[in-house]
Amino acid sequence: MTRVLLTGATGFVGRQILAALDAAGVRVRTVVRTGSESRLQSGGAVEDSVITPDVFAEPVAWWAEACAGVDTVIHAAWYAEPGKYLTSAKNLECLEGTLRLARGCVASGVRRFLGVGTCFEYDLSGGYLSADTPLRPITPYAGAKAAAFQALSQALPSQGVSFVWCRLFYLYGDGEDPRRLVAYVCARLAAGLPVELTSGNQVRDFLDVREAGRMIAEVALGKAEGGLNVCSGEPLTVRDLVERIADEMGRRDLLRFGARPDNLVDPPFVVGVKTETLS
Repeated sequence: MTRVLLTGATGFVGRQILAALDAAGVRVRTVVRTGSESRLQSGGAVEDSVITPDVFAEPVAWWAEACAGVDTVIHAAWYAEPGKYLTSAKNLECLEGTLRLARGCVASGVRRFLGVGTCFEYDLSGGYLSADTPLRPITPYAGAKAAAFQALSQALPSQGVSFVWCRLFYLYGDGEDPRRLVAYVCARLAAGLPVELTSGNQVRDFLDVREAGRMIAEVALGKAEGGLNVCSGEPLTVRDLVERIADEMGRRDLLRFGARPDNLVDPPFVVGVKTETLS
């Protein structure tokens, strides 16, 4: 039976990956920060947990020991505080820690490594984004993710480790930070308060985080390699998404489009091309 090591298991995406692994009957070893063990929602999947004060500060030897007896690593941990993560210097720490993790995987004989990337790695000016779209990151976050992909896509296969990189698009759903779009909209509507928004004309690729977790788990347990998209493949404006939510709650009257200025550097169209087969 496959044994998976999962980082970020208590996070927005990681907890859904863990749930999908549990549904698939996979044995899981989690790596979690000190004090966050109580937030694990595992069913019966988690065999054991490795505790650390800082996932991204551990040396190669520590990771080699943590990965002992593991077939596949799913690396979902990364700094992702809304409003800060795109430009934070912590992205360099995440990159450095990820490379040490990868070296530990090689040392312990891990056969497969799945990393979680972002659509922001791509050149966003090209319309629909496929796995073949050139990379052109323009933020520290996207740059660090792209650097990890470039390094690991060369280094791991040369050491006999199968490598796959799942690029996420615009996720929403269970466990979403209240500062993110859908959570903010739902909370304001539920409280009967006006929802201040931009024009809402931006076209995005939205996907429920539970589906993203299922797709990532499927990829991890399959044989696909290289970069691929975890997305819906369906273009939807922010306005349309928000209006759907408001209609479900019967409060479209609370929407205030145009109350906030559009971000002039925000790309107008970010939609992925779905990978035909994930396994």
